[in-house]
Amino acid sequence: MKDVQLDCGCRSRLDEALARFAALEEQRTACEYLSTARQQRERINAVLFFLQDLDELVATESDRSVYLDIALLFEDIATTAKAGAFAMRQLSISSSAEPVESDVGFSES
Repeated sequence: MKDVQLDCGCRSRLDEALARFAALEEQRTACEYLSTARQQRERINAVLFFLQDLDELVATESDRSVYLDIALLFEDIATTAKAGAFAMRQLSISSSAEPVESDVGFSES
């Protein structure tokens, strides 16, 4: 669009509109990264609930498959944590530094 020759005096208005659009798109992407990280946190919380069963296990369980189930829960947490970390890394390098209205009321925990 920068190479297009406009025969009207609206070039600056077009540039401003494109800049606003780009800023809104960056902000939308940043919000998606934050939302993804929050979703991963909720998923980890849900898996932690199932890991409470670990306190009731003994080393001599007759059904050895329960150990594999617990191992899979830990692996799920690791995978989910990596996805959350990726989203936060992407957010840290995003150029959108403006506060987002949809973030009001969320605590950083």
